[in-house]
Order: sequence, then structure tokens, then C-alpha cells
Amino acid sequence: MHRTLLSALLTWKKRTERKPLLIDGARQTGKTYLLQRLLGSQFEHVLRIDFLETPSMAEAFSGSLTPEDVISNIELLTGETFNMNKDLLILDEIGECARAVTALKYFAEKAPQMYVAASGSNIGLLDAFPVGKVEQHNLRPLTFREFLIAADEPAQLKAYDAAVNSTAAHTKLFDQLTDYYFTGGMPEAVAMWFALADKSILERVKAVSDIHANLVSGYLRDFGKYSGKTDASLIEAVFRSVPSQLSSVLDESVKRFRFKDVHQRKSRYQEFEGAISWLEKCRLVLKNYPIDGKPRSPLAAYLKDNKVKLFMFDIGLLNHMLGTSYKEIKQQGCEYKGYIAENFVQQELAAYGIEPSFSWQDARAEIEFIVADHDGHIIPIEVKSGKRTQARSLNSYIEKCQPLKSIKLTGTRGSSPLEQQNIVMPLYYTEHVIRRHLRNG
Repeated sequence: MHRTLLSALLTWKKRTERKPLLIDGARQTGKTYLLQRLLGSQFEHVLRIDFLETPSMAEAFSGSLTPEDVISNIELLTGETFNMNKDLLILDEIGECARAVTALKYFAEKAPQMYVAASGSNIGLLDAFPVGKVEQHNLRPLTFREFLIAADEPAQLKAYDAAVNSTAAHTKLFDQLTDYYFTGGMPEAVAMWFALADKSILERVKAVSDIHANLVSGYLRDFGKYSGKTDASLIEAVFRSVPSQLSSVLDESVKRFRFKDVHQRKSRYQEFEGAISWLEKCRLVLKNYPIDGKPRSPLAAYLKDNKVKLFMFDIGLLNHMLGTSYKEIKQQGCEYKGYIAENFVQQELAAYGIEPSFSWQDARAEIEFIVADHDGHIIPIEVKSGKRTQARSLNSYIEKCQPLKSIKLTGTRGSSPLEQQNIVMPLYYTEHVIRRHLRNG
């Protein structure tokens, strides 16, 4: 399974000196696969330690934290030899061993020639962190392009990469997009979906739904295990409320998160702040902040913590938690449900490092996303889930804020991909919009 992040890791490997890698991400997003199978294939020998699976390996870090002493202890505990100049050391679920986290500092300072890679699903919850001593990356669920690669349809991938604007390309790519709406980007769900390609659709749907159910159950168990001082019942209440609040807006834009009725006897942001922060740090929700008035860069200067939209980190789990059927998605019975398209765009933005995201509100007009490009220009992005592409809110924004360019993502073929000012692109080309019009200015 292809992961785009691998290219950054290969660049890391080529350096003569390097800081330890630290891969953050929600549980089951494929961190171990990325490090052991993909990056590990570039090494003759890989030594992997999983602190969750084998807590006793913490003994290797109980004394001196100099690289030589740590490696000597690891060799004794595992019975494997390790070459500090050639082999790859993987420290999985490093958040389970605070001393191992501290040791990353000493690997960076005293053994920069070593290949050390760590991962964890609770990195954001750590009390102590080796700031400036690691090269950190976030691994999200598979993007739509990574989903297309997993589909193993070369002609479709070629059309996607070239942003082909034709009826044939639109039919195929939109069909894949609605499949992605159902499966989401969790690696196990995607792998199962394509592994059962020759089976009946009912069998494929059930297999993926079972995986989704197990994933959600696992996250719910984690709330109690890792909540610490945060009320686990509050974390669960917010997590369960995100899909239901998203689905309540029907064909309108997603509204800010409402705190009333989420948890008994609690209704203020201050009472939920810890739970929301916990979910964000564990990469299970994505934040979007509405901005009033004429937006300016930097957008973060105008955000208000208590005025926030929350999206799910994976669209497949969103639809699973709502009970949205595969048939309903494929028949576009959910066409009016703009929140699905918005959650998809939010995921793509986050995957390419645009987080948190921002939106715009003014009277009755709403723009789903506004993004500052590298030159500081604020670009509005309106999301239309179906074939209705009237853009009253976007027209209002253009009239009031006079942006350099505007972008509309729709369920249609869109306009020419060469358009540079009033861009209309199909939803599945969100990545192209990010690369062409947002990242490069």
C-alpha cells in the first residue's frame, strides 16, 4: 500500500546526519506498516520494539540513556545484534515509555548517524517532549489519491494525476470518490475493500463495516485508558456528537459545534475544552474556525477557541457512525448532505498540512473554507456536494472581500483546469487545488 509520506522518510534516510523520526497519528492509520514495511525495505536489518505489545522492553531505557548503553540493553533483551551505523531501529508506541521519549534527545545529540524511527498514537498527550530533537510527521488516513493507487487502476490514476476534465474521467473518478466516502482512508478498511473486489458487493460492504465497527470500539476503549485527568465520559460524548451534529445541517454548510445537550448538565465551552483538546491531540477530530468580517493573514490571529467546527478525521468512520449505507451513498441519496463533501475536503486539507482550517461567515452567507496562500492572499473555497452549483455565498464573499481568486469544488466536472481566477473543480481534485492554488500561491 502506497503512502505519500514515504518520500519524506527516504529523504531523511539519505542525509549523513539526522534527528530521530517521530510519526504521530491516530491508532490504526498505518504507522507501523509505513516504518517497518515501506521504510524498512530500504535496510538490510530492522529491529522493532513495540512498548504496548512488550512493556518489559522499557527496561532497556531504565538506566543510562546514552545511545551505546540503550542499544546494548536492547541487544541483551531481544537477543539480536544491531549495527548503529547501518540498521533501522523502530520504537513503536513510544508514548508508553516516557524514558524512551527522553532518549530521542540523546540519539539526536550523540548519535546523529543512527537511523531511529519512533511512532505513537498518543504523542500529543505526552507531558515531556524532546522539542527540536526529532523530525516529526503526522500520518493521516489514506488520501483520495492513495486510495486510487490502492485500487490498482492505472488509467484512472493517470487521468487523476493529469486532472483530466472529460465525461469518461468524471464518471470513473466520481464513482471511486463515492466508494471512498464509504470505505474512508483507514488502511485496513481500504485493503479489505480491494482484496474482496471479486466478491459480492454485500460481502465487501459487510467486511468493511465490521472493520469500521472494530475501529470505533477500539477508540472508545482508549478513552478510558488514556484520558488521564480528562473525563473519559466527556471525551466519548464529544466524539459521538461530532457525526450527529455534522449530519444535522442537511444541505447547509456545517455549523459550529454546539455544546448544549452533548453531556448531561454541561453546556459551556470551558467544560468541554479538555475533551476537545484530547481528541485533537490524538488526531481523532479536525478543527475549523469560522472568521467574521474581512479575513486577513494570519488567520490564526482572528480565531476564537469557543467558536469552532469539528469534523471527523476519517470520512468512512463518519458514515459508519451515522449508519449511512453504501447504497445510499452510491445512489446519491446523500447528495444533499453537504457535510460529507465538507468532511472530505477538510481531510484532504489536513493531509497536506493545512490545519486547523478556517471558514467565513457574514450574515446569511457562509464559505466552507478560506485558506491563506504562501503570499498571504486569502482564497475562499466553496464546497457543493451535488450538481447544484449556484454560489450565492461565494458571490457575496467576492463582492465584499475581493479575493485574488476563488475556488468552487462541486459534484460536477467543473471548468477548465487551466483557469486561474474563478476556479471550478470536481471534489475529487481537491488535492490539485491544494497543490496548484494554495501551496504555491
